[in-house]
Amino acid sequence: MAIISNLTQQVLKNCDIADAQHAGFYSLCGLVLRLRDLYKWEKKLKPWQEDGVAEVSEWIDRKETCWESLVDTQFEKLTFNQKNFDPLDAEGLNAHLNPLGICYGSGYAHFLKPTFFLAEITAKKIINDTPVYILGHEYARDLFTTPALTQNGQIFVRLAAARFWLWDQISYVKQSGRAPMQFALASYGITDINSAQMRRTFETIAAAETTTYLYHELGELADTYFDRDIWRAIIAAFPHSPIEMLARAIKDVLADTHPGGTLAHLIKNRKSASLGFYIAFRESFTQKLFPALGKAFESFMVHGDWQHIEEARQRGFKQAHEQAKKLVSIFLEGQKQSDLKHTRRTIDTQILAPIGLGTKP
Repeated sequence: MAIISNLTQQVLKNCDIADAQHAGFYSLCGLVLRLRDLYKWEKKLKPWQEDGVAEVSEWIDRKETCWESLVDTQFEKLTFNQKNFDPLDAEGLNAHLNPLGICYGSGYAHFLKPTFFLAEITAKKIINDTPVYILGHEYARDLFTTPALTQNGQIFVRLAAARFWLWDQISYVKQSGRAPMQFALASYGITDINSAQMRRTFETIAAAETTTYLYHELGELADTYFDRDIWRAIIAAFPHSPIEMLARAIKDVLADTHPGGTLAHLIKNRKSASLGFYIAFRESFTQKLFPALGKAFESFMVHGDWQHIEEARQRGFKQAHEQAKKLVSIFLEGQKQSDLKHTRRTIDTQILAPIGLGTKP
């Protein structure tokens, strides 16, 4: 439809503006990986397909030239059906788009990077009284790739973005994650990620992992231990810092260990391959905050005892709750004293340092 095509161009413009102003927050390797995925998405390539170096380099040069022209540009309002919408007003715009089978997403990602997407709705369901939208083809997206997100009490599972995310996680897994990843792939009879069998089976794996992303979001919505408004205030007060990463990691662990979250779902349904992927892809902060799960999984690979995983989940949930409580207490006291520098030092010494992530003297 022409009206969707016009909106797509508007959203893509804001995607470029967001990327232009925040690409510098990524590490060099992180930026290259995201540019690579954005290129493949734009060229309609599969996650494992690669074009020539010269062609990709020319595309990156054009993208960087575009960014240079937009680095000081303000986000543009979106016009649809002769009405104007703030680019962050996803709820208002979706009231017009959802009946057409289209979904618009907007918000803030890591380092408070604005992020936008426009996608087709392939299915809608209600789980635990929560509207869940399964999104397929994406008309517009930016550098930020996430398999799922929660917005205004609704969950959006981005199947197209999830495929790129999963392929990258498998292709660039850290050394510490190789054994659990090999365990997960072996469940599908795969021993070589570069094989034709891996490419044939990838869609099956990607489909199976959809519920992992979904139940993380459900766990996050169900969690009441880390007040969402206070969490946002912490993120805003300490952007681009270990404290932001800590707050995000605590919230992720609470979501994943919640009785209605990721791990409870995997345990209940005996999804051993998904558990292997979950362990393999954990971030460093998450591993530090929740070491019991890694130890339990080492035993699980040998004995397959789900009870050990359940015990680790319960222990992790309790510990994450205690960490959230401590972080909130320190932050609120800092607000009361109007001394964020002292707050930063206290968080560093009382929370980050004990788990080996404190600032070196």
